[in-house]
Amino acid sequence: MRSLGSWPLRRLRVRGPSMVPTLRDRDVVVFRTGGRARAGDVVLVRWDGRPDQLSVKRAVRREGEGWHVEGDNGFGSTDSRDLGPAQVLGVVRWRLWPSPGRVR
Repeated sequence: MRSLGSWPLRRLRVRGPSMVPTLRDRDVVVFRTGGRARAGDVVLVRWDGRPDQLSVKRAVRREGEGWHVEGDNGFGSTDSRDLGPAQVLGVVRWRLWPSPGRVR
């Protein structure tokens, strides 16, 4: 797994509809690396089968060495239902744009 760098807070632009209504395409969020994910958290993940793709999903449950994650938009999400457990790289906590606030 490639490192995301040493800064614990990072900015990311969301792409696609998989997290609607919580997050929308082009929202800008802040995530924290190294934090512990809990069921219900919005997380940044990577799948072993797609090492170059980062995705924002909702943590559902621990599963083996990873997490079962799903998009909030069940009709527009490719997630653990298709790809299996994911590795959590960070926990999304805040939206910066377009409407700043806490992500839940």
